[in-house]
Amino acid sequence: MLPLRLTLLVSSLLLCSLFQPFCLGIRSFPTTTTTTTDNTNNPFQFSEAPEYRNGAGCPVPGNHNSIPSCDPSLVHIAMTLDSGYLRGSIAAVHSVLRHSSCPENVFFHFISAEFDSLSPRVLTRLVRSIFPSLNFKVYIFREDTVINLISSSIRLALENPLNYARNYLGDMLDTCVERVIYLDSDLVVVDDIFKLWTVKMSESRVIGAPEYCHANFTKYFTDEFWNDPLLSRVFGTRKACYFNTGVMVMDLVKWREGNYRKRIENWMELQKKKRIYELGSLPPFLLVFGGNVEAIDHRWNQHGLGGDNLNGVCRSLHPGPVSLLHWSGKGKPWVRLDQNKPCPLDSLWEPYDLYNKPRHHFIINKDQQNLHPWSFSSSILVGYAHDFL
Repeated sequence: MLPLRLTLLVSSLLLCSLFQPFCLGIRSFPTTTTTTTDNTNNPFQFSEAPEYRNGAGCPVPGNHNSIPSCDPSLVHIAMTLDSGYLRGSIAAVHSVLRHSSCPENVFFHFISAEFDSLSPRVLTRLVRSIFPSLNFKVYIFREDTVINLISSSIRLALENPLNYARNYLGDMLDTCVERVIYLDSDLVVVDDIFKLWTVKMSESRVIGAPEYCHANFTKYFTDEFWNDPLLSRVFGTRKACYFNTGVMVMDLVKWREGNYRKRIENWMELQKKKRIYELGSLPPFLLVFGGNVEAIDHRWNQHGLGGDNLNGVCRSLHPGPVSLLHWSGKGKPWVRLDQNKPCPLDSLWEPYDLYNKPRHHFIINKDQQNLHPWSFSSSILVGYAHDFL
């Protein structure tokens, strides 16, 4: 006869195999014992993250909702999850939890491609093995939803259908989710995500993001676009500024009501007929929202740390404080670190990397930590590595 714990484990796996759709995104509750990572569920040898627990004063999640993600106390974060950027995604999640004042109130919505080399089911098990107490759900993104709308881009990576998953968050997430923070997989958060979650947006704004009005906005569209008398007037009296779509606060109520998914698709359909931009999923967002974005403090997207896309030159920090570091661009920190060719700022990503680095599993109470936020002044790091392992 099998021991009780083994019997329960076998029974759970059997139920998941029989009722797979109901096993995706099931919440993993924290355990009280130290565990080791199961190689079967964790084929990539990620270390299990510490358990980050709520401090005093955090909202208590309710138990009255039949749908876990409908709890009003939750902070909702949406990210893509795929084999190519898996290491970056895990580091991003780890950074959010490490700096959150109420990590148990963060709910992750992971979007996984239907035909990824790692199936959504495998990715679900992997995330749960690394973050046993994480609140999350995995959604399967059908690539045929958008594949016929994608046009060629200047880089093959920009043509990945999963880059367009953010367009469909309003359709994929439960209708009770009224706001979500969208994050790319090549970033780390070094501040309390609750500060970004509570950013106020005016009645006319659907998304909030740091804007960069000194950037040359015209370069994001072709001469054919600007020479067309009808298209060139699309921004009208709007002062259109560049914003990076890798970090956005999205009001999903307004998004659904305004059918913004269709508005973006309309521009993608036009792009298939008449080439008006070169950069994949970004320009349609600029066409719809440029000049009509709730401007968020720049500290929430220190982007471009991937380096110069043409020459591979390392980038330094922009002046001012930092709450989020974003390695947008061609170079990724985990690749450069593995090649022993890191940029100086890649060392700021490395402490969140859980790949193949055994660490002790323990519980951290945020009230017991010396919670000093990181900040940056120009290119000088001024802060505290109080929670580095």
